[in-house]
Amino acid sequence: MSDHYERVKFELQQMKEVENEAAADEEQLSPASVSPIPADVSFTARRDLSKSSINGRSRSKSRSKADSHERQVNGKQPADLTPQKSDYSQGHIKGAARLLKGKTAANGHVESCKRRTDGKCAHRGKEDESKVAKKRRAVTVDTSKAKTSLEALKMSIRQLKWKEFPMGRRTACDIYWHGVSFHDNENIISGQVNKFPAGMIEMLRKINLSRAVRTMQELFPEEYNFYPRSWILPEEYQLFSTQIRLLKDNDSTLKPTYIVKPDSGSQGEGIYLIRDPADLRVISGSQVKQAVVQEYIQKPLLIDKLKFDIRLYVLVRSLEPLEIYIAKEGLSRFCTEPYQEPSQKNLSHVFMHLTNYSLNVHSGNFVHSDSCSTGSKRTFSSVLYRLASKGVDIKKVWSDIIALVIKTVIALVPELKVYYQTDIPPGKPGPTCFQILGFDILLMKNLKPVLLEVNANPSMRIEHEQEVSPGVFEYVPSPVDEEVKVGVIRDTLRLMDPAQRKQHVTSSTGGGSPEETIVVETGSDEKEALADSLPSLCLKQVFPKYTKQFNYLRVVERIAAIFLRFLGVKGTMRMGPTSFRTFIRNCKLSNSSFSMASVDILYIDITRRWAGMLPDSREAGMSLQAFIEAFFYLAARRFKALLLREQVHLLLEVCEGALEGQSHSEKPRPPRSHTNPASSQSSAPTTFSSPALTRQRHRPLQLSAKANTDN
Repeated sequence: MSDHYERVKFELQQMKEVENEAAADEEQLSPASVSPIPADVSFTARRDLSKSSINGRSRSKSRSKADSHERQVNGKQPADLTPQKSDYSQGHIKGAARLLKGKTAANGHVESCKRRTDGKCAHRGKEDESKVAKKRRAVTVDTSKAKTSLEALKMSIRQLKWKEFPMGRRTACDIYWHGVSFHDNENIISGQVNKFPAGMIEMLRKINLSRAVRTMQELFPEEYNFYPRSWILPEEYQLFSTQIRLLKDNDSTLKPTYIVKPDSGSQGEGIYLIRDPADLRVISGSQVKQAVVQEYIQKPLLIDKLKFDIRLYVLVRSLEPLEIYIAKEGLSRFCTEPYQEPSQKNLSHVFMHLTNYSLNVHSGNFVHSDSCSTGSKRTFSSVLYRLASKGVDIKKVWSDIIALVIKTVIALVPELKVYYQTDIPPGKPGPTCFQILGFDILLMKNLKPVLLEVNANPSMRIEHEQEVSPGVFEYVPSPVDEEVKVGVIRDTLRLMDPAQRKQHVTSSTGGGSPEETIVVETGSDEKEALADSLPSLCLKQVFPKYTKQFNYLRVVERIAAIFLRFLGVKGTMRMGPTSFRTFIRNCKLSNSSFSMASVDILYIDITRRWAGMLPDSREAGMSLQAFIEAFFYLAARRFKALLLREQVHLLLEVCEGALEGQSHSEKPRPPRSHTNPASSQSSAPTTFSSPALTRQRHRPLQLSAKANTDN
């Protein structure tokens, strides 16, 4: 009897040790990242492991009724181990979706197989997997404000096996999915929202985007030559008219065309082409409308004699630290009338010149196709395959597009941080934010990508309107949209998984390839698929991965950090005169030749002019853009006979050095960036005669127009 008692006691002690060891493993690993079988384990090994897990389950039958009830309520079936093909294995560049071998992954992040100090691989079979699944709470998503993205969002949540709350929830959800803006749901103090505060919508209006890119063009003209030269109307109408007249006087053979885009327009509304400033409609009439006029790209790349553009989806996962992901699949949207270079006769042919889907869908030539490689809307990968068949270097095209996206986001981030701090000041409880942006890109005949615009709320609808009988329309599924958009939303959710974010360590201080250019390597940053047969991530991280190549461009972000430091009042976006004087004094920028009286005059001059340029602003004081202009003026005044970016860099060194000696309770000094030596020789020196001229500097028009037509 005693021997039997001792044997039972020993077996119970062994079972208890196994459970304690499993619990320790669960604490080390996030439940979302547990995958009991690596990708390279053979099927024979999987069967053996499965048998061992069955034996493990048979040993656990003696558990209490409470545990049994818990399994019935919270337990989930183990993931199916049968390998399935990725949804994105078709239609991609060859080798671009290769998985990393010998490692397991969850939500796109590679996990090491070595979980113990002795280096042995700890695979515990389905019993341990079921334990983890029981303890992990399902991720909750509030979809009550999703609007047109609802269908794609529902499909994504079902694939992830998360929990949807279509009518909202009294208690907090993990993720809130909004269709329009950050403020669709009020009083959110926790969780994650798929929209940044109002600044993202404001910054991506055509005028503000043009101003942000223009600021970067002043510092780095060669790096930001992917954005067409623009004029803001009506304030720059006289400048536009004068420069066009001078251009034609210098070369009568040039006949450039310009495209006019209303500032608040969307879906192609109000866009038209002109060849002379007198044709501008925004100036005529009693009501003056704000708009942007840009050089029209006269020689785009054509496929089947049709002009097309590219819609790429970009996830800004975080502003601090900055994280950017690009979807490896996008949409190619075609015009429905064969392209001809602009002439006075065809300027009004919108189906020839404008690629907007919302316009061309009303054309009689629009083709809805169930194939991703034909029709008026196709996948971007099908276009790349077609170009590759003609010998085009696809890696170079992707590399240029990645650079364009990173540079554009870098131009937007300074103002976005100001907006973010206004809505969610430091110390105030609030959600974290992320957002999917829609980049509209045009490929020129020489394959150079050109940025057309950026959409804060790209359409995520996966169905299209179709006329089933005369005058009767209904929405039918769109295979192309579903192929692209469901993957983008699903993998965005995977990246924002709360468990995933807790274990995610961002390499913000390093990152980047040692090479000077972006290298699109075969499977260079691919993450292995989830154990439950989800496809590999369709979102490719490009920042901070390429930090070393682009960090030198983050000069304006450093200026914005100084601006935020001296704002003073939480929740404000404007700097008052006292704060501006404090900035000058603390950075030791005043001297005998630049007194505090001169500082006040500078503040009044710039602030008053920007107040006229921003008529909708309800807040008095100096905006970030006005502060940047003042900073540029101070840099040019202090360091003469240098390039503007060198002047600004030196002044930043002075200011940051002076502020570094301040109290430790103030904000830390932002990381310094370095001037790109390769680009420092490519632009002419900039001089200032007055701070008012800062926003009116342009590159020579003749060079820009020639670059537009000779490609």
